[in-house]
Amino acid sequence: MPTKPRINYMEKLGQSTPTIKTGHETLILQSKSLNFSLLHFWQWSVSDILSNATRGRLAEFIVATAVNIDIKVVRNEWSKYDLETPDKIKLEIKSAAYLQSWYQSEKSKISFSIKSSRGWERETNRQSDKSERHADVYVFCLLKHEDKETVNPLDLSQWEFYVLSVKQVNNYERSQHSITLKSLRKLTGAVDYNKLSDEIKTKNALN
Repeated sequence: MPTKPRINYMEKLGQSTPTIKTGHETLILQSKSLNFSLLHFWQWSVSDILSNATRGRLAEFIVATAVNIDIKVVRNEWSKYDLETPDKIKLEIKSAAYLQSWYQSEKSKISFSIKSSRGWERETNRQSDKSERHADVYVFCLLKHEDKETVNPLDLSQWEFYVLSVKQVNNYERSQHSITLKSLRKLTGAVDYNKLSDEIKTKNALN
């Protein structure tokens, strides 16, 4: 008996288009709004902005504001790269911190991942066969503050940023999986938030 053709339901259903929420949207039960809003969910789930996962997204948001990306467009969770500037520069954002939200006996050692990856296309639900780096520029965001009592990831003076072109990352000989802060500082100097946009343009010109 001939086998039936396999149906790709993701292609058949297409993709959803997320929209910006206000935070006032509520849980609904039997067509009635409950007294639990999306803002409550955000407060409950991501208030620990020092945690690794949330800090990583916050770093993306910080860079997005520095380069004037339209933050009224929902962040693409599954893009091959993290951000794209108005000048069409594709960015990969990495974050690290000396301090973590859990108990520490000593400060964390700083290292950033630079691994290549197989890109996935949201529009087609297909993953590329080749592992590569998809961004033009890498931005390494270090939450440099070292006092747990006063650390505040929303305070931009507590961050510093290191920027490399993808060409520099590809040519980094010691490892193609990660880069330490010491090695990073040999390749480039730190910039603050106000100079980040110009530094990204400068490094992109090296590609």
